[in-house]
Amino acid sequence: MRCINKDSISLINYRGLQPKIDKSVFIADGVRIIGDVQLGEGVTVWFNSVIRGDVNFIKVGPNCNIQDNSCLHVEHEKYSLILEEGVTVGHSVTLHGCYLEHNCLIGMGATILNGARIGAESIVGAGALVPEGYIVPPRSLVLGCPAKLKRTLSEDEIINLHESAQRYIKFGLSYFE
Repeated sequence: MRCINKDSISLINYRGLQPKIDKSVFIADGVRIIGDVQLGEGVTVWFNSVIRGDVNFIKVGPNCNIQDNSCLHVEHEKYSLILEEGVTVGHSVTLHGCYLEHNCLIGMGATILNGARIGAESIVGAGALVPEGYIVPPRSLVLGCPAKLKRTLSEDEIINLHESAQRYIKFGLSYFE
């Protein structure tokens, strides 16, 4: 695990559940990670985010990035939170008991609620509210409050989704150059 300042982050055990963090993960100042949380290879967690796996588990797959002030939580014994590989979570996003397939981009300030599933290579627009149980098909753009399907993504947009995840790995490493 790489940290800018280890004294400014909190890894908190909860009822015997301890975060499992790959040695390559970058964690910025002010981050709190609690309980049954697994962070995969190449994950970056940015300033003041909270990842709270106290009443169910959270699994963040390889090369995901959780940007500043985001909140990741779960529903007691009902909804865990899973991010597959290469997911980009924008600033101040709330993810609660949902499932994000690989290489999604969740725009700044979006909220995704219990039981929702975001299909692979999709974009949830900034400020969107994805309601409980909503299913987004792969390669989709959803916008609004509540979120609605707007269109299928172009090939260029999908390439940008993959590049976004890689950029954040490089940003995290740049703090140690």
